[in-house]
Amino acid sequence: MTRAFRTAAVIGAGTIGLSWATLFAAHGLTVKVTDPRPDLAEAVAEALDRNAPQLAARGLDVTDLADRVRIAADVAEAVRDADVVQENGPERVEFKRDLFATLVREAPDHALLLSSSSAIPSSAFTRELPDEAAARVLIGHPFNPPHLVPLVEVVPGERTGEDAVQDAVDFYTSVGRTPVVERKEIPGFVGNRLQNALSREAVYLVEQGVVTPEDLDKVMTNSLGLRWATVGPFLGAHLGGGPGGYRHLVQHIGTSMRQMELGMPSQNKEEQERLIEAVEKAYGSSTYPELTETRDRRQLAVLSALDGADKEEN
Repeated sequence: MTRAFRTAAVIGAGTIGLSWATLFAAHGLTVKVTDPRPDLAEAVAEALDRNAPQLAARGLDVTDLADRVRIAADVAEAVRDADVVQENGPERVEFKRDLFATLVREAPDHALLLSSSSAIPSSAFTRELPDEAAARVLIGHPFNPPHLVPLVEVVPGERTGEDAVQDAVDFYTSVGRTPVVERKEIPGFVGNRLQNALSREAVYLVEQGVVTPEDLDKVMTNSLGLRWATVGPFLGAHLGGGPGGYRHLVQHIGTSMRQMELGMPSQNKEEQERLIEAVEKAYGSSTYPELTETRDRRQLAVLSALDGADKEEN
């Protein structure tokens, strides 16, 4: 690592921000969290209690976790001594533009300024910043919950410096994440664009009566999800081509696959309401905490299995 990260500021304490705070603290950083929500202290305490056992299962020492996470009264206090800032505010350009102007003004000049933005490239909210400030701003987009899901999309803006990109890669690697640098800004980045494409077809298939929401999830978790969790779409396709690899797949199956017309979900409000009711029928009998506990337990099992497989290979 080219520089040390000792103190992190987490701006915004929703689901993502609280997950980040827990992860950073579990890796030994002093974390300052700020959010205007009136129950901030309670929310932080609950998140630490909930997430600590999951991080312990990943081999991290969570003994003094609560001692490393502190509540800050405002943004200025949170970022005053920060080496890195992780912003998790609303997905609005105007909000992020104002907030990052504050971060640049209040944070130390060496602080790396990262945004968890899900779709908005950093160039959209750094246009009014001076070059030296914009040079240390970039996207660090996680997947929920970031203390468990390894991927972080590192997306530099038009004026982000290469040193900041490398610092971001080093920082996320130091807290056990898997950073992937994306060299061209595009709304939604890579992960959410892939997710959106799949979600659109999933909605279309349910609307057309081809499958129920619950059975579509079964299709994914028992086939493509299983495969992609281990090798990803391109390596999966390369293997799908047999000894001839991806070239054979494209030449022999590619034509028919390209001729397959994908559907467009209905914009009709009645259709949308029927879809919502179908999903609620499939999963509405369980509470949000129950469903997230099941999701996280299964994700931990997948991560542990992959860790074991990687160790056997090495």
